[in-house]
Amino acid sequence: MAVISVRLNTEEEKIIDYLADYYEEDKSTLIKHSLKEMYEDIVDRLVIEEFEKADKKKKTKFLSAEDILKSI
Repeated sequence: MAVISVRLNTEEEKIIDYLADYYEEDKSTLIKHSLKEMYEDIVDRLVIEEFEKADKKKKTKFLSAEDILKSI
């Protein structure tokens, strides 16, 4: 397991203290959670970009609610 040291200025320290209190998490957990959220945002953006590329090529297909219910 890696250990990372992060230097925070006074304003950043106040922000992380506030967030830790607000979310009732320790600072380490708060930072880990933030990293996961940022990574998920990147993955979501990549999925959207792939969809948009396929949509431009007219390779997307949408199903109606009725079609979905019929397939169940």
